[in-house]
Amino acid sequence: MTAAASPLWSQLRASLTASFPQLYELEAGGAMAMDLGSDGWLLEVTPDGRVLCQYGVAMDDVMSLMSEGTPEDLGTDEVAKQAKYFIQPAVSKYRPVLLQSGFTERTEMNDEYVAVTFERTVDFGQPAAVQNLMRWCQRTIGVAG
Repeated sequence: MTAAASPLWSQLRASLTASFPQLYELEAGGAMAMDLGSDGWLLEVTPDGRVLCQYGVAMDDVMSLMSEGTPEDLGTDEVAKQAKYFIQPAVSKYRPVLLQSGFTERTEMNDEYVAVTFERTVDFGQPAAVQNLMRWCQRTIGVAG
């Protein structure tokens, strides 16, 4: 889902970068992300006003785990099913608290990865609220920064 960037995006980016030095750009002028601890969770803020908490796995990693060195070709559907199974314990751990906090859940899948994304719309006109939500995600899922 690609929507237009909020006119407040550049102002928010500047304040977020100052408050969260671990943020990095996913693409120039686009979404910004940071790791939430060492478990593989990612927090992302998008130019169209969303905060995402995402956990995923690369399809290549799942294929390596499944094939155990054998060169057999595995179907994408089979690999995706295994990827979902693989990420389920980590997602299940935080699903209730994220859903109770107003996030919605969706699964993204392509040839490169399978990810479960929890997203919530935010108001860039309230940068303190955006930062508070990001800190909440850090405390809840990751390691406080």
